[in-house]
Formats: sequence, C-alpha cells, structure tokens
Amino acid sequence: MALLITEECINCDVCEAECPNTAIAPGEEIYVIDPLCCTECVGHYDTPQCVEVCPVECIVPDPERRETPEQLEARYRALTGEAL
Repeated sequence: MALLITEECINCDVCEAECPNTAIAPGEEIYVIDPLCCTECVGHYDTPQCVEVCPVECIVPDPERRETPEQLEARYRALTGEAL
C-alpha cells in the first residue's frame, strides 16, 4: 500500500530527500505522498526510508490504498523502466 503523511507532520523536510521515487512533496499545510509514485521503497530498500527518518512518526500505511508486495514491485518496475 502507499504511505500517507498524517496531520502530525511538522514540515521538517527530512522525508522528501529520502524518497527514491520523489513521491513526497510539500503540500498546502503538510508534506504529501503521491500514491502513484510510492512503492514503500520496494525495489530500493528493505524498509520505507521516509518512515525511518520521520522524527514524529506521522507516516503510516494509507488505509484507502491496500496493495500487495507484488503490486508495489510492479509499480517500482514501471517507474524505473526495469523489465520483469
């Protein structure tokens, strides 16, 4: 599933630079994650890097975007152009 940044975000900027898919960007009030680009770092790292660096633990699985590891892997391949 894609990740979601909650209202607890303090706009510290650390998550944006850690995202290998450039899925994180400043929103109107808090940072936001583009679910079409988020792979939870599948294909890049073993764990989501934004979650690892977030000082307030405000990045959670998006309950409206349940996805399997296979779906995340397919998105990674589509985003990077890597063949199956």
